[in-house]
Amino acid sequence: MKNLESKFDEIYKTNYPKVIRLCLGYVNGDSMLAKELAQDVFIKVWENLHTFRKESSLSTWIYRITVNTCLSSFKKGKMGYMTNELINLENKIDLEEEQENNELQISQLYCCINKLNKDNKSIILLELEGLPQKEIAEVMGFTHEVIRVRIHRIKNELTKCVTK
Repeated sequence: MKNLESKFDEIYKTNYPKVIRLCLGYVNGDSMLAKELAQDVFIKVWENLHTFRKESSLSTWIYRITVNTCLSSFKKGKMGYMTNELINLENKIDLEEEQENNELQISQLYCCINKLNKDNKSIILLELEGLPQKEIAEVMGFTHEVIRVRIHRIKNELTKCVTK
């Protein structure tokens, strides 16, 4: 049991920063909600660590759990309240201030990311996390070519959205 606990501690320390950043992307920077989601992710990792089949890297498996946890939270309505807040926030953002203030630029980007469909949102958040496209393909269950094309299209869509 101690060996499993120390293994989990190492997994947690190594992967928590990646998981929390990905969760923050799903909840538009709401740190409390992101921490709650990250906690759910690591509970699932702990409960299912014995089932990890090593068909992919451990971090890929944890990313998949994170994506699924965030998406299922949307379905359960945990993050439903964010939609109206995001729409109101987007309407209030002044484009000139946005260029002067990096925080507003990041907020605008998250608003645009939140407009994407669930697959595209997952793909771009993993891309922003710095995952190689082949690993993103593995996490998402698509071919590398599909991911490569989608990332290009998503970036174009986000560029148009942010520069409106």
